[in-house]
Amino acid sequence: MGKHHKLKRLEHEGIVAILRGIEEKEAINIARALYEGGIRCLEVTFNTPGAKEMIYRMKAAFGDDLLVGGGTVLDDVTAKEAIEAGAEFILSPSLHHEVIEVCNQHGVISVPGVYTPTEMVHGYKWGADIVKIFPADILGPKYIQQVRGPLEDIPIMAVGGISLQNAAAFIGAGAMSIGVGSTLINKKYIEEKRYDKITELASAFTAIVKTAKEK
Repeated sequence: MGKHHKLKRLEHEGIVAILRGIEEKEAINIARALYEGGIRCLEVTFNTPGAKEMIYRMKAAFGDDLLVGGGTVLDDVTAKEAIEAGAEFILSPSLHHEVIEVCNQHGVISVPGVYTPTEMVHGYKWGADIVKIFPADILGPKYIQQVRGPLEDIPIMAVGGISLQNAAAFIGAGAMSIGVGSTLINKKYIEEKRYDKITELASAFTAIVKTAKEK
């Protein structure tokens, strides 16, 4: 599956589940629960111990059925580690030229974090495939709607504070995708082994995103 196809898939799915601070032994169970709820794209953040191993195991278990990315990537060394593990897209909370360069060298999707229109333009000119508005809930859906006026050619992912209550608004404002963390990967459910509840949340989020994209 080539990079262009993966980009189209990220846009079509419209939601990326963010796995942060989970135990390595829970990774496959969580990924399976998300998959059963309709999630087909997820990221493992690199401030999570064992992130590289989790990405490798998820790709081995799901293959092309699941797009797996590496998140919280702040430098070129970490970007290379994530790509070696099988990461198909690289996300950062901030803008790093060297991370984008590594992604482009390896044909991997780059998603740097940005906050202002100037950062959006810089990231895109440097070769980013998508820019991640972060933290999205502080700026709000209207911000995305406004910046897409002059910068409509730059694909946007909204991340940070996304919930069942505001997910549709961010998609409706023009975000191609949303990234969802703790409101989807509920740690209480993981501790209680209630993976069925994570599947329920995943189903609810995917239904909302699908409906919002059809409008």
